[in-house]
Amino acid sequence: MARQEGIIKLKGQIGDLAFYKTKDGYQARTKGGVSADRIANDPRYQRTRENGAEFGRAARAGKLFRTAFKTLTSQLADKKISNRLSKQMLKVVQADTINERGMRMVLDAETEMLAGFEFNANGIVSTTVNMPYSTGIDRATGVANINFEAFNARDMVASPRGATHFKLSAATAVIDFEESVYVLNVTDSAVLPVTEVAVPLTNLSCNVTPAATKPIFLLLGVSFYQRVNGVDYILSNGAYNGLVVVQVNGL
Repeated sequence: MARQEGIIKLKGQIGDLAFYKTKDGYQARTKGGVSADRIANDPRYQRTRENGAEFGRAARAGKLFRTAFKTLTSQLADKKISNRLSKQMLKVVQADTINERGMRMVLDAETEMLAGFEFNANGIVSTTVNMPYSTGIDRATGVANINFEAFNARDMVASPRGATHFKLSAATAVIDFEESVYVLNVTDSAVLPVTEVAVPLTNLSCNVTPAATKPIFLLLGVSFYQRVNGVDYILSNGAYNGLVVVQVNGL
């Protein structure tokens, strides 16, 4: 590695030299590494090809999963969600005991490993929503529920500084990872004051396709707002909003 000096700074490649910018300034180095052709054809890189194929499959599945819940994830602030989800989805791929290494894929039953996944590492639902709740997915009738008993929001919801109101959300999606298609449904509670001491029993119910033949995911979300002159504004651009997979019925 060499540091670029002089008035003109270069970025890109010239011959066998690569020029780039880092936090330490402009650098230069010779091109190296194994060629793409060798990785694609050399028997010694068979494991590399297998790992690459499965990682790519996991990344595509993770992207589909994020896209399915985009209406909710757009209100979150976690720039590392893509990497975290790909890592978890790779575990799902590697749990495939049917296909050979390199050909393993996201099997419906193994998607239950996604239960508990938090979409925002800065807004963990399990530490924000402290009141007990129950969940249920009825595949036959196509109904999914999250039920809260009456609770004291002031004591049971860990609201960030500046928040005046909050909202709970339930979301369901039936996802076909092979065909890359999904069906989403979302239900929201009323927007409630964070100081409310008597929130009544709350049922968040979502419909899914009755007798669906693909995995069903049930998510719980919490969003925080600051109300100004009757208008609710997402607090800190969603930095404290949370979304978690609370139940998966993978078949």
